[in-house]
Amino acid sequence: MLLQRLTEYADRLGEVLPAEYYRTKQIHWVLDLDKDGTATLKDLRVSAKNRDQARTMPVPYAQRSGTKVPPYMLVDTAEFVLGVPKADKTNPPTDKAREEASRRHAAYRDLALLWAQNRKDDPGATALRSYFARGGPAGLDIPDEVQAKDTVAVMVATRWLHDEPTVKTTWASVVRERKGGADDRPGLCLVCGTSAALLATIPEPVKKGAVPTSGSSNEGQLVSINKAAQGRDGKTQLVNTPICHRCGGQAMAVLNHLLASDNHSRRFRDDGVMVWWTRQAGDDSAMALLFGNAPDPADIAHLIDSLDNSPTPHTAQRVDDDEFHALTLGLNNARLVVRDWIDIPLTDLKATVAAWYKDHGVHDGWNGTTRYVPLWRLALCCGRAQDGRYAKDSAPHGLEAELVHSALRRTPPPARTLPLLLQRIHADQHLDTARIALLRLILNRSSDPKDHVMMTLDADCRDSSYLCGRLFAVLEDIQTTALPNLNTTLRDKHFRTAATAPGTTLTNLRIDANAHLKRLRRDKKGAAASLERRLGELFALFSDDMPRHLTPLQQGRFVMGYEHERAAKWDRIRRAKAKGEDSPEE
Repeated sequence: MLLQRLTEYADRLGEVLPAEYYRTKQIHWVLDLDKDGTATLKDLRVSAKNRDQARTMPVPYAQRSGTKVPPYMLVDTAEFVLGVPKADKTNPPTDKAREEASRRHAAYRDLALLWAQNRKDDPGATALRSYFARGGPAGLDIPDEVQAKDTVAVMVATRWLHDEPTVKTTWASVVRERKGGADDRPGLCLVCGTSAALLATIPEPVKKGAVPTSGSSNEGQLVSINKAAQGRDGKTQLVNTPICHRCGGQAMAVLNHLLASDNHSRRFRDDGVMVWWTRQAGDDSAMALLFGNAPDPADIAHLIDSLDNSPTPHTAQRVDDDEFHALTLGLNNARLVVRDWIDIPLTDLKATVAAWYKDHGVHDGWNGTTRYVPLWRLALCCGRAQDGRYAKDSAPHGLEAELVHSALRRTPPPARTLPLLLQRIHADQHLDTARIALLRLILNRSSDPKDHVMMTLDADCRDSSYLCGRLFAVLEDIQTTALPNLNTTLRDKHFRTAATAPGTTLTNLRIDANAHLKRLRRDKKGAAASLERRLGELFALFSDDMPRHLTPLQQGRFVMGYEHERAAKWDRIRRAKAKGEDSPEE
């Protein structure tokens, strides 16, 4: 299924993809040939500061390994093209390195002439034959700066020889012969369902560095079986995974294309990457909303509107039958690990992203708006808060990828999220929109409907942990209203104990609040009356004694009650100001 979807996307991309068995590389040197075979070497290298000005283009490529590695067609390293031996910075090349460089150049020359020898009327082929007839690199002045690993391309006049259609055809034929194994094994392709010559190994790996990993970065193979114990009936390579040359090449070309696209991939900071695409040229803007730095509330409101049982006419017009595909990859040594594969209708994607934002939207009482938090920040907020910001690299390993899975699968966040979040809230005494949003998401995706919380204050809720949070917010408000210039507030000193053992803590704080209320009755009678009324109403809502201890989920509801009570206060103040009235709560 995965390979089929990749090859279908390749058919849609068409000429956007490089030619078969071509990969984009940086060109360091150009071997410029005249018609008579006279050659000059031109330097295209750039400094590290000007890396964006480097000359890059698709050139022949296929994975090669072993001691006697074969050459690429026309574009290869200086060791192949010019016979430059490998050497370190301090010592001259060894005799063994010189012999290997000579062998590699001879193989390169034979492969280049394989294309050129039968094209008598082609000026490029004629120039190439003349160049080798004149001795090739033996008659060339090669600068000392040329390193064996530098990439060298061949040009005749203004033509890049590797760009010639006949070169592409010849190179594809060479790779098929190499990757088909000793025998050209025909069979039924598992991907396209047609009878064709089958691959022995996948010709192109994923580029080195394309998949972030906490270990060493290597090229990665999507399908690789090189041990008898790994294959069915002891068979290695692709014997039990029949893939034709066309499908194998296209699938890996598309995968590398997606990994290189900023609009179709998301690299996770510590490990792994996600790529996505649509079967048709569909609108996948929902993914931009999911990963954007500042999601537009209007766009999110439109998506959430699509969840309604009676969508607006505008929403209904957006319904289509396109399909959305997403692939999450990790890297284990030189093998790709498929961590997740999603294949759903595009309309389901939009509804899924809408549900994600609906489950964690946070009401801003001061502005009367709903605030939405980008996914990356939800992962980051489980890290350490420092001076109002989150410390770099302090977020839990792999949490962002897990939250992406939760978003696209419409499942609860991983079980570790709530303990991590509560630990950071208690340790940092820092509570912001991101942490409230993540906490609301955790509660709303709980399997127990009793844990679900509204976006704004739920005046009808009688859950004791939620009420304890509201009560703590009122007690804090009493203190800060009576003593506005305190350096250490009630929240700084007692929030953790109140959220874990509210029975004793809130009882003691209620007794301490009498002194603050006495002061308010003297200095701010309106505020004293309002706060006493709110305090009395909340105590009256308890049907039983306040709980002695709260579980992690109950602690989450405590925090939500605390935040809702505070937001409701700012709502009342904002509305009073809008009416031109003075609020006693200020």
